[in-house]
Amino acid sequence: MSDQNLTPDLLVIGGGPGGYVASIRAAQLGLSVVCVEFDKTLGGVCVNVGCIPSKALLGSSEHYEFAKKHAAEHGIRFEGVSVDLAQMMKRKDDVVASNTKGVEFLFKKNKVTWAKGVGTLLADNVVEVKGMDGTVTSYRPKHVILATGSVPMQLPYLPFDEERVLSNIGALRIPEIPKHLIVIGGGVIGLELGSVWRRLGAKVTVLEYAPTILLGNDADIIKEAHKIFSKQGLEIHVATKVIDGRRDRDSVIVETEKDGAAQRFTADYVLVSIGRKPALTGVDATALGLALGKRGEILVDHQMRTNLPNVFAIGDAVGGKLLAHKAEEEGVIAAEVIAGKPAHMHYGNMPGIVYTWPEIATAGLTESEARATGKAIKVGKFPFSANGRARTMGSTDGFVKFVTDAATDEILGCHMIGPNVGDLLSEVVLAMEYRGTADDIGETVHSHPTLSETVKEAALGALGRSLHI
Repeated sequence: MSDQNLTPDLLVIGGGPGGYVASIRAAQLGLSVVCVEFDKTLGGVCVNVGCIPSKALLGSSEHYEFAKKHAAEHGIRFEGVSVDLAQMMKRKDDVVASNTKGVEFLFKKNKVTWAKGVGTLLADNVVEVKGMDGTVTSYRPKHVILATGSVPMQLPYLPFDEERVLSNIGALRIPEIPKHLIVIGGGVIGLELGSVWRRLGAKVTVLEYAPTILLGNDADIIKEAHKIFSKQGLEIHVATKVIDGRRDRDSVIVETEKDGAAQRFTADYVLVSIGRKPALTGVDATALGLALGKRGEILVDHQMRTNLPNVFAIGDAVGGKLLAHKAEEEGVIAAEVIAGKPAHMHYGNMPGIVYTWPEIATAGLTESEARATGKAIKVGKFPFSANGRARTMGSTDGFVKFVTDAATDEILGCHMIGPNVGDLLSEVVLAMEYRGTADDIGETVHSHPTLSETVKEAALGALGRSLHI
């Protein structure tokens, strides 16, 4: 290996969405880049055991549920519809492989060096990489980006064994359709993976400690989602505290408490989805003097700089909303700052998607958050049941909701639950980036018949002039 490769302009520790995007952007800007990743494939949690495989299974299970329960409505009849779980898992793995190979191709295209091994940040920004064969290579980069990601949190009495007590990783590769799957945690991951196995035939029980599922979302979204998911067959228990649990051979027993009353649940599998915490693999924060927050996250400024000279951090390792697209944008910002551009990160309009069916998409302030600012606000809602395209699809659950400033008409937040809303949200985020108004969207021509017309109609609703309701 040449001396030049050992002294790159930038070394990134972590090849997930934040790390690989930062590497590519830095290379585009003319920097020499080394990205350290110990996994056998690039892409991190998202591509390998998160976003991509879960969406593959969500898509497959949606097809199965449609064939079994809804195709007849369209005049399509199937006989003996069944699940080939092995083929479904193979397809999921093939999709993952295609994505990881795609990232590796992008590295080659942009001349990013992949250092395969475990990276350790030492004093003076020296990074040692221990390869798979045990050899250690020492790099002296000009800049370092820490993109070490996060790991799932465990319950002390129910540690992951990935056989019966599962993290998101184990829940993506259960070798059979569970008879009963308990999901501890009613957040995004729990509801998405719970939906997969419910569609395939499992009884799914969701246990959530908070008063609602999807804590932090707009109250109307939460209410609608709870109603729809319950109707679909998820058994949801909110305000329910899990106090103990244990594995008993091929069963898992979970003890709960609600309103002072104890209840026991028994299942053949349990998914523990109570959140994630920053992973600082290869980073001894105390020894380095790296400043951390209360939850172990790396503290950074609006340019993703840490308190260490020429050391940046991005993605789940810096906390906040643990979203792949957030990590990607932070990676772009860090790379551009290192290259001398006046970039900075802001989070106000960060979109979030839940890939259940119907989907949930949100950006900006909830109605309660907007009211808490003291501003006078207006709210506009439009149901998918009044949209022609949604009717043709047979997907009429849900609505689009706008929250606007009553004085200026500026869009403060938008919250959707309905078919394909993850794809509908982008035009709203774009409008919000330019401090656009409900009138801006309401006056924009939207093709007919499309689901996007619900966005236009909800925006008009904030102005008191929806046309189709």
